[in-house]
This record gives sequence, structure tokens and C-alpha cells, in this order.
Amino acid sequence: MFENLSERLLRTVKNLRGQGRLTEDNIKEALREVRMALLEADVALPVVREFINRVRDQAIGQEVLLSLTPGQLLIKIVHEELIRVMGEANAELNLRAQPPVVVLMAGLQGSGKTTSVAKLARWLKERQDKKVLVVSCDVYRPAAIEQLSRLAGEVGAECFPSTPDQTPEAIARQALEHARRHGVDVLIVDTAGRLHVDEDMMGEIQRLHAVLEPVETLFVVDSMTGQDAANTAQAFNAMLPLTGVVLTKTDGDARGGAALSIRELTGKPIKFLGVGEKTTALEPFFPDRVASRILGKGDVLSLVEEMEHKVDKDKALKLAEKVKKGKGFDLEDFREQMEQMTKMGGIASLLDKMPGFNAAAGALKDQAADKEVKRLVAIIHSMTPQERRFPDVIKGSRKRRIAAGSGTQIQDVNRLLKQFDQAQKMMKKMKGGGMNKMLRGLQGRLPMGGLPPFKP
Repeated sequence: MFENLSERLLRTVKNLRGQGRLTEDNIKEALREVRMALLEADVALPVVREFINRVRDQAIGQEVLLSLTPGQLLIKIVHEELIRVMGEANAELNLRAQPPVVVLMAGLQGSGKTTSVAKLARWLKERQDKKVLVVSCDVYRPAAIEQLSRLAGEVGAECFPSTPDQTPEAIARQALEHARRHGVDVLIVDTAGRLHVDEDMMGEIQRLHAVLEPVETLFVVDSMTGQDAANTAQAFNAMLPLTGVVLTKTDGDARGGAALSIRELTGKPIKFLGVGEKTTALEPFFPDRVASRILGKGDVLSLVEEMEHKVDKDKALKLAEKVKKGKGFDLEDFREQMEQMTKMGGIASLLDKMPGFNAAAGALKDQAADKEVKRLVAIIHSMTPQERRFPDVIKGSRKRRIAAGSGTQIQDVNRLLKQFDQAQKMMKKMKGGGMNKMLRGLQGRLPMGGLPPFKP
């Protein structure tokens, strides 16, 4: 997300030259470029105008500090304004109300509502230790009820049964009563979507709102619709008291216009980002962290939080102990490291959060394609246990067998072994506390020498 905007903004400020002060003359061209970058990101025009005016007002006349260049000072001002536009701070779900806390999900058809219900249920269970009940009030699409039931089983949440012959209000009442009787902490209610905002749809969800009296009413919207997402949220907010927004499919959105428009146009905070198809792919929205990502500063806090929750600590400790004692780092360990990265949303997602890598262009992200990781894991799976423990035995005939078994070419096997050899050398440097020395030697390069380019 934001790749195009990041690249354009960073190029703009890099080209800014000035003396010891930012003046209207020396930032005029830079602001024009910032304006074009925001418009190309599909940010709503009123938001762009206000953004540029505020940046100009703050920038003109500011002295450039000894430690900053004019471009760095402008970056600082743009960073602060991005945070302001997106909402200053993380807007948490209100979970302090009397349980069951009701969360009503609204949105258009195809926005990812049902999947977001399951993602939110998982997040509440794993991060907030809540007992969660989900229910579908979408009686127009039987597959929606089945889909939610299946997803609830996947995330370990209870799903209240409903059928297409019931009314949405009856389902809501029964689910709420069940939640009260069974000590449920949070009840998440999925609703029917429509292809557009219409009176029937709004009337139905208004009646559901009256029955449930939800603490949170979240609008689920596809980020790839750009400023249309903000306009639709505005229309919903005019007829329904929204408390926040869930922005979905952000992993496929290189522009980011929705994230930069919604808060300003609706006054409602973005509370969560959907960052992939898996039920683990949901992140709380932190404006300051997202602003840092846009400007290539990374998002180390989110990266640390993901590692805390998604990395298998036992396996990590065993590997650390193994390396510390100087025992061999083998292909089984290498495979586990790649699978851990996949659990954290894939390598592109990790690079987004690492300082300096967001602007490092699509080249690195394309190079580190998640499909390539799957290919490497498949090659290792085609090896025997002996070959994984002692890779030196892998010669000509074994390479041919491994390549055939994994559906790859011999050169792919050779690339994997070369990459593994680099990783093994790195791990040897870590023996006896050589971690700091190793990190200094990396000097910002990708671990394991970077992944080989992906070939479709």
C-alpha cells in the first residue's frame, strides 16, 4: 500500500534545494509535485487542497535546522500533516462497555465484510482474550451464512445459526439473547451488502441498529475504490451513526487514496486495515505508523508486535541456542525461517515495515515475491531428511530428482543451495555472540543475500 505515493513524495523532497529557509519560491515546485502525488493516489480533491494549504502555511518561513536540509524539513511537515489527516492516534474499539459488546458491520457487497467479521473475531480472541460470538443477518445470500460459519470454525469463534427464512431483526434479537445467556464478551453482526446505497438497505440496517444498540458500528470498505470509498462512507454515515471504518484489501492498493480521504471527509476514524486474504491479516490502524511507512521510515513497532504474536517462540529459541552452540544450521532450519516470514504476512509486508525499504521500490518486493518463498520451501520438501541435514551430499542425480519432485528446474535447486550457503555463513558469524558484528556487516542489505528473482 502507498508504493506510488511514497516513491513520488520521496523523489520530490530529494530534489528540493534551498538556502537556510523554506520560502514560497523554493517550495512552490515541490508542493505542486506533492499535490500531483496525492491526486494520483486518488485522494479526494477537497482533502488535497486542505493538505497543501496547511503544509504551505507551516513550511513558509521556517528556518532549516543545522541537522536538516530543506527537503528533510518539508518531509517533517508532510509527516505531521499526514498524521493529522488520518486521525492523530489509533482509535481503539470500545470494549469497556457492559458485555456483550455489540459490533455491527455494514458495507457494500464485495467489500470483504464477512471475511472482516472472521478476522476481527480472531483478533479479539487472540489479542484481547475475548469470548466472541458471530452471526450473519444476510438472509439474501445463503452462501454468506455458510461462509461465516466456516470462517468462524477456522478462527475458533462460536457462530450463531441463522437461516434465510428468518428476518434479520429476528436473527439479531435471538443472537443477542444467546450472547447474554452464555457470557459472550463481544457479538459481531454481519449484515447484507448491496451493489449501491439504497433506501431498502439503509432501512434494514437502521432497524438492526435499533434492535442491537451496538457499541461499535463499523463501515467495511474496499480501499481499492479510492476516494469512492470515502464518498460511500460519507453516504452511510449520513444515515447510520458509524463509529469507525475497516479498510480492506490494502495489500492490493498501491495508491492509498481511501486511507487519506476517509477521516477528513467523514470525521470517522479508520480502526483496522485488512492486509491480506488470511484470517490473520488484520492490523489496527495507527496514523503515525502509516505516515512513517508512506515516507519510507518504516514501521518497526508494528513489526515487533507481529513478531511477538506470530513467530513460534519455541522454535526461535531452539534455533538461537543451536546457533550459539555452533551446531550446524541446516536446510530444515532454513525452511522454518522462510515459513515464519510467511506467517508474518509475507516478505513484501515485512519490507513495508522496515525503514528505507518502502521506497526501495517494487524491485526488491518483486524480487522477494512470496511465490518464490513457496517455491523454495517446495524444493526443500522434495529432499530426504538426510539431504536436509547434510546438503553437501546433494549432487547431480539428487538435484535432478529434487527438481522433478518440486516441479522446478535444476538451476532453481542450485540457486537455493547457494542462498542457503550464504545463510549458513551468516549463522556461523553469530556463534559466540557475533550478532553485533554480523549486523554491522549487513549495512542495510537483505538477510540471506536477498531472494533470487521469481520466474513465473
